[in-house]
Amino acid sequence: MSPGSSNASGLLGWRLHAARETAFVGRQEELAVFKAALYGGGCSVVYVHGPGGIGKSALLRRFAREAAVDGRPVSMVDGRAVEPSEAGVEAGLVLGEADAVLLIDHFERIQDLEGWLRERFLPRLPLGALVVIAGRNPPDMRWQADPGWAAALEVLPLRDLRAADAQALLDACGVPADSRGPLLAFAGGHPLALLLGAAVAVKDGGAGSRWTPNQDVVATLLDQLVGQVPSAAHRQALEICAHAYTTTEDLLRAALPQDDAGALFGWLRRLPFVESSSRGLFPHDVVREVLEADLRWRDPEGYAVMHDRIHAQLAQRVRTASDGEVPGAVAGLLFLHRGDGAPAGFHGRPDEGDFQEEVVRQEDVGTLLRVATAAEGTPGEGAAAAACAAFWAERQPEAFRLYRRTETGEPVAFSAWLRLAQLDEEELSADPVVAAAWAHARATTPLRAGEHLAVGRVWALPPYRGNSPVMELIRWRMIGNCVRSERMAWSYIAIRHPDQAWVEQLRRHYGMRDLTARPRLGDDTYTLFVHDWRAEPARAWLERLNQGPAGGPGAPTAGLAVLSQAEFAGAVRKALRQLPRLDALAASPLTRTRLVAERAGQNPATALGDLLRQAIDDLREDPRSVKSHRALSVTFLRGTPTQELAAQRLDLPFTTYRRHLTAGIERLCADLWHRELYGAPAYRST
Repeated sequence: MSPGSSNASGLLGWRLHAARETAFVGRQEELAVFKAALYGGGCSVVYVHGPGGIGKSALLRRFAREAAVDGRPVSMVDGRAVEPSEAGVEAGLVLGEADAVLLIDHFERIQDLEGWLRERFLPRLPLGALVVIAGRNPPDMRWQADPGWAAALEVLPLRDLRAADAQALLDACGVPADSRGPLLAFAGGHPLALLLGAAVAVKDGGAGSRWTPNQDVVATLLDQLVGQVPSAAHRQALEICAHAYTTTEDLLRAALPQDDAGALFGWLRRLPFVESSSRGLFPHDVVREVLEADLRWRDPEGYAVMHDRIHAQLAQRVRTASDGEVPGAVAGLLFLHRGDGAPAGFHGRPDEGDFQEEVVRQEDVGTLLRVATAAEGTPGEGAAAAACAAFWAERQPEAFRLYRRTETGEPVAFSAWLRLAQLDEEELSADPVVAAAWAHARATTPLRAGEHLAVGRVWALPPYRGNSPVMELIRWRMIGNCVRSERMAWSYIAIRHPDQAWVEQLRRHYGMRDLTARPRLGDDTYTLFVHDWRAEPARAWLERLNQGPAGGPGAPTAGLAVLSQAEFAGAVRKALRQLPRLDALAASPLTRTRLVAERAGQNPATALGDLLRQAIDDLREDPRSVKSHRALSVTFLRGTPTQELAAQRLDLPFTTYRRHLTAGIERLCADLWHRELYGAPAYRST
C-alpha cells in the first residue's frame, strides 16, 4: 500500500513519508529541470552528483513522488543493495513501459557500469522514458564529449541549500532560535549536517549560542561524508586539505616530506567532496569542519605539528610569490588563523572572486580621481582627496593598485603603498597623512642609512568600505607588502573612520597600534596604524601571528632594540672588551638587535659572544684584513691583558699594532652593521 492511499495513514511508512516531506526544502531549480523532462520538454537523462549527505536521495524521493502524481510508472535501483552487474541493474528496473521513470541512487557504488549504461542500456529505452542517475561522482567526460548526448543529458551538480532554505529546515526540525546561529555556522547549507546538528540542538535545548557539534555528530559525518581512507598518509593529506585554504602538491610535499605528494594530490582531487580552483584543491565546508574538529579532539599534538608545517610553507610562499599572487598567498596564510578571531575575511568559495586587482596604468588616473572624489563625505573633502591622489599618482605611479568588480568591471577602489626614503617638503605639504608619518618616525627612532618608511592609502567608494570583500583584498595586499619589504623601518596604514572592532583586531592580531595624532585632509580625519619593523621584523611578526593574538599566551617578548650606527659601533667596541664575561655581554644592547635575534635558540649573551668570535675569524678569509685579524685575535680572543703585551706577542711596534687593531675594529663594526641592516654578512671580494 502506497503512502498516498486512503488507508496508509495508519502505517509507520506513512509517518516516515510525511516526516521526510516536511524536511524537504528548496531544490527549486532541480525540480524545475525534472518537471520539464517529465512533461516532455526537456532531456531524457538527468545526472545528479554531489558529496555525501548533500540530499541526493531526498531529491530522488521527491522526483519519484512527482512522477507518481503524474501517473508515470516508477522504479528505483539502490547501488548499495543491487548486485553490481548489468543483470543486477536491469533486474531492478521496469523497462517495459514507454513512459517509465527509472531512478538509480548511490551510483558511485556501481560506477564501473557507467560505460555500459551510457553505450548499451540507455540507448535501448523508448523515447518517452526518463532516467535519473544520482551519485557522488560527476559523470565521465565522455558523456559530454559525445554529440549524441548533448541534448539528451542534463547534469545537475547538487550543492548546499540556500541560506533561507537552511533556515526553513531548522524551523521544520524545531531548533531553538538561539542555537541556529552556531549550527548554521558549522553546517552551512549541508542537509545531513543540519539534520544531525538539529537533532542534538533540540535534545540539548539549553545550549543556545554555545552549541557546538559533539563527537557523535562529528563521527557520524566523517563516516557518511569521508568513509574509509586507504592509509594513514591519505588521512593526513585529507587533514592538510581541510586545514589549508587551498592545497597544492608542493604544500603536501612540505607538510608530508616522507610521502609521495604527487600520488596523494591525485587521490585528493578525485574525491567527490574535494573541488579544484585556480589556487589548488579545497574540500566541502562541512568536510573541512568535521575533519578539523576530529583532529583537534583526537590528536591535538599532531594537529599543532601539522599547523606549524603548513604555516611555515605558506609564510615562505608569501615572501616568494610573484607580485600578482601576493594577495592570494596572504589569504592562504591568514586562513590558518581563522579560529583565532583574526580579520581574515573569506567570502565565498576559493575559486570565486568578487573583485580583482590590477596594476594602475596611465589611462586609469582619471578613474582614480573620480573614485577619490566620490569616496569622501563632502565635495570639499572629495576635492582634497582627489588632489592628494593625483599628486602621488604622478610621483609614484608604481605604488597604485586598482580594484574592479569581477562581474561588471566597475572600478570601486584604489590603494597605494608609498615608499619614502627622504624628507621632501613638497610631499609633506601635499599630504598631511605622510607628514604625520614622518613626524612620528623622526620623533621616535629615525630612519638609518638605506632604510625607508611606507604609507598605505586607500580610496574606496562608500558601499565598499568597512569589512567588505574588496577591503579584505586591499588588506591582504598591504600585509604582503609589509612582510616582503626589504629595509623598511616603519609602516603606516591610513584609515578613514575605522570601525572599532577592526581597530581592536589590528592591535591584537597584527601588532599594530594607532597614533594619537589624527592628520586631517580637508575637513576629514584619518587614523594611522603603525608598526616598527626593526623592533619586530617580518619573521618575528609571522611567528607571533602563528602563536596567537597579542596579549595572550603567545604574546611576543619585548621588541628588538633599534640603534643608530654610532650607538651600534659603541656597543660592539664595548662587547669586544667584555667578550670573556657572559654576565657583562648579557647587559649589552646588542643582545636585543636583529643581529643576535637571527641566532634563534641560543642564550642571547652566548649568541653575541659566538657572533663576535666568528666575525673576527671571518676576517682571516680576506687577504686585505689578515693583519687586522691577527691584532683582534691576540687582543680579544687570547686573553692578552694589555695592548702593549699584545703588540709584543705580535712582534710589532705599538703604533703599528694600534693601526691594525683600529682598522680591524672599524671593519668589524662595518660588517656587523651591514648584517644588522640587511640580515646577511657584508660582501667580501677576494
